[in-house]
Amino acid sequence: MQFLTGAIRSAAAARSATASAKSIVPSMAAAARHANVRSYASHHEEESYESFTERYVTFFSSVQDLFELQRGLNNCFAYDLVPAPEVVEAALRAARRVNDYSTAVRVFEGVKQKVENNQQYQQYLDALKPVKEELGISLKEELYSP
Repeated sequence: MQFLTGAIRSAAAARSATASAKSIVPSMAAAARHANVRSYASHHEEESYESFTERYVTFFSSVQDLFELQRGLNNCFAYDLVPAPEVVEAALRAARRVNDYSTAVRVFEGVKQKVENNQQYQQYLDALKPVKEELGISLKEELYSP
């Protein structure tokens, strides 16, 4: 009789395990559905070029140390666009404010990498010429030309 009782207990335990597994499976399926849907930045709105420019001009105007400046430049140049001349000017002024001449030169290198052709780069140089002369910044090409 004990054998029969043991068999009933194991059958009941198996039935209980099956029932709990069935209740877990729907919740796992729901979790899997939610895991497949990724909304990385769904709560963010699309940022216009003007608001991007304003945000980075404000950021570079308040930079007080080299780490902040380099972090801001890295973030700014990571976007799939060329920053406006106003942003570049603010970055150049920030580089001179934190007394880092090499970063000021590298800002121009970053612009050169981001533009599509030499004509666009020349337009940036023309637009930034007064600031470049005021701050005494030379281009890499000017520093290393024979």
